[in-house]
Amino acid sequence: MDAIQQAFVIESRELLQKMEESLLQMESAGSDPETTNAIFRAAHTIKGGAGVIECNFIVEFTHVLENVLDEMRSGNITPNKALVELLLECSDHLGKLLGCVESEIEPGIEDNNTSNLLKEALQQYLGTPVIAGKDIALNEPKIESSGGGEMETDNWHISLRFGYDVLRKGMDPASFLRYLNELGKIISITTIPDAIPVADEMDAESCYLGFEISYKSDADKSRIESVFDFVRDDCVLHIWPPHSKLADFIKSIESLPEDTMRLGEILIQSGALTQRELDIALNAQADVEGDNASANAKIGDVLVNQKTVTTDVVEAAAVKQSKVAEKKSLESQLIRVQASKLDQLIDLVGEMVIACSGANMLAHKSGETALVESTSVITMLVEQIRDSALQLRMVQIGETFNRFQRVVRDTSHELGKDIELIISGSEAELDKSVVEKLGDPLMHLVRNALDHGIESTEARIAKGKPARGKLRLNAYHESGSIAIEIIDDGAGMNREKILAKARERQLIGANQALSENEIFSLIFEPGFSTADKVTNISGRGVGLDVVKRNITSLRGSVEVESKEGQGSTFRIRLPLTLAIIDGFLVAVGKSSYVIPLNSVVECMELSEKDRAETLNRQYINLRGEVLPFVRLREQFEVAEACGKRENIVVVQYAGQKIGLVVDALMGEFQTVIKPLGSIFKHIKGIGGSTILGSGDVALILDVQSLVALTTEQQNRGHIAEVVRI
Repeated sequence: MDAIQQAFVIESRELLQKMEESLLQMESAGSDPETTNAIFRAAHTIKGGAGVIECNFIVEFTHVLENVLDEMRSGNITPNKALVELLLECSDHLGKLLGCVESEIEPGIEDNNTSNLLKEALQQYLGTPVIAGKDIALNEPKIESSGGGEMETDNWHISLRFGYDVLRKGMDPASFLRYLNELGKIISITTIPDAIPVADEMDAESCYLGFEISYKSDADKSRIESVFDFVRDDCVLHIWPPHSKLADFIKSIESLPEDTMRLGEILIQSGALTQRELDIALNAQADVEGDNASANAKIGDVLVNQKTVTTDVVEAAAVKQSKVAEKKSLESQLIRVQASKLDQLIDLVGEMVIACSGANMLAHKSGETALVESTSVITMLVEQIRDSALQLRMVQIGETFNRFQRVVRDTSHELGKDIELIISGSEAELDKSVVEKLGDPLMHLVRNALDHGIESTEARIAKGKPARGKLRLNAYHESGSIAIEIIDDGAGMNREKILAKARERQLIGANQALSENEIFSLIFEPGFSTADKVTNISGRGVGLDVVKRNITSLRGSVEVESKEGQGSTFRIRLPLTLAIIDGFLVAVGKSSYVIPLNSVVECMELSEKDRAETLNRQYINLRGEVLPFVRLREQFEVAEACGKRENIVVVQYAGQKIGLVVDALMGEFQTVIKPLGSIFKHIKGIGGSTILGSGDVALILDVQSLVALTTEQQNRGHIAEVVRI
């Protein structure tokens, strides 16, 4: 796509997301001016951007949508459930139209038909405003003329006081009044004689007249002011717009492009203020501050005090100014970078880490102290660059969570259930590439919870539960990984029903004993489902096996906790990044392995006594705690003979500890993760590979699967012993 089109699509999708969030907030918490304005601004900005790239089909559709939102802002349309539903449909349709722009194709017949149907539905609201028979103008504040009394609201009002020397300079005040009729029509004029002195003090060559003029004209304020150009320095002039113009000024201020920050410039661009009026006010402001050094006169207050503009217009301009300032401040902190460029940067940093490791190893072999110190400094800097580069790809998971507000709303309506979504931990960060691949698994789990987990309103009331069900999305960091929970307060899972289904499908033996975790893990088997009926939401046995496969491909895990009648918790654990990690290098024979450093708890030497005692068992006594372990030599069938010494590395995952028995501990190591080919995917306990400084390949251990494997073996041994008893 053209760069401008691409920028338009990216920005518009962000605006649509904000629009959807505001509409959902409006539906749940009611309408307020800020929410309505946020929705209007999003639609208005999309329309403006579409106009820039000459995308007429978006401009035409958004124009009708914008009109309805404008009526909402004015109070002429009160949003209700049906209108919010319609606006959400419009938001979805705009997303499809943006897809056409992204694909550089024209909308199809179906898209055009949808546009027409939605525009007709919107037009009905424009044809029948909710507020009927109410004179809105009566609620508008009355404006007092500078000569006293209320101004007429249907016309311009000109308050004019000529200076004493106007006649001496050859100016005829009546000529200016006559010229006004060239631009419009003087509806009424009142002569103000307040400045006329007593007869003895009157000067025949001085002018003492003032006028209050009701004036009807289509000209703007600047054009009307130009009538008095020749006498502007010798008169006091105030021009007040009609009420309809006040509304136009405020609307114009809100729709101004966000590239102006000064209040005076905003007022001039909207037409509410002329440059001459601003100059007079600035001079007055300077005089006030000059007379009083501690004074901090605001230009808005000066303009209001001089009766140049109304308070409402100044407030609208001040709000606009603050929004522009906030946006510019945010833009100054953010920069858009294509994801492919970040990926390339991470790849280069990874190669730099490998090269630095090689240089560091050669420096230590050389024995040159100065060279070792130099490479140590370089290594430290490379670590900082690595951490900074990885931080660039970290995004908050809250944006992903917020997208489910709409999913929960629509699905619960479709199912006829009342369900509330609660989000917590949205500030937790993880790699962008992980977030992108997390959407589908989360969608499956959320829809399953809505359909199978949470009961209908009637069923909940019958069980003594609150009528409204609760679904919670939670995220938190845990020892170098992120845990994401999908929690519902529904019916929970029936263990016996799961076991019966598993035996029916011959997934387990008729008398096979399973732990609770193993029972709940059966639901992730392909085609497994305990649903009594098939719906268009779930129940076909497709989904949870895909969830597990997708999560496993991200080097993560998914587990289930459930209590019948109380609800279920699906917990996903994922690494924070898929690119570069800190590792702990160990050796078994001539083979090298890398353990993710954030999983390592402690290291110790396996004493001769422990080695002798553990020949026939797979656990040791660690300070009064039973610690199961696995010998990597046996796990990976390493052929070399065992050395004289063995060490045990205690690792932890999801709160469970195991020991890994290795020959040698080689220290910390920056690890660039290289994926293994599909031919090695069946090997349990290996999560990837990396290149050492020597050029050799080391395998990265999958601590999660090793912990699961060891725990499963321990549980089976315990269950078998219980069965024997």
